Amino acid sequence: MSSKTMNILLWIAQGLLGALFIMVGLMKTFQPIEEIAKSLPWVAEYSSSLVRFIGISELLGGIGLLLPSILKVQPKLTVWAAYGLTLVMILAAIFHISRGEYSGVIANLIIGLVAAFIAWGRSKKVIILPKS
Repeated sequence: MSSKTMNILLWIAQGLLGALFIMVGLMKTFQPIEEIAKSLPWVAEYSSSLVRFIGISELLGGIGLLLPSILKVQPKLTVWAAYGLTLVMILAAIFHISRGEYSGVIANLIIGLVAAFIAWGRSKKVIILPKS
């Protein structure tokens, strides 16, 4: 596969995953807990501080997938954001397994694999260099 094709695939992955985490992060950070609990039942069982922390982490991770690479300012932060979100998705899968919520595990693993692909691709295949 050419580096141009790989770069396009990585940008698509970064854009989709970045948008996903920004949207989910905004929801968990700013929506009332009662509203979030309608679509994510586990939220009602945990402290609102934990939900807000997860939301802020996801929001920052989504921004980290995009801005450093777009602006070419510390683009290695995109790699670290991707590694961090890979870990978050592994932990989310473990969380859902512990609760017997197996349908959520597939989504966590797919999203985690996409994040790992971004980390690998931006650190090994198509590295974005910082502005001079």
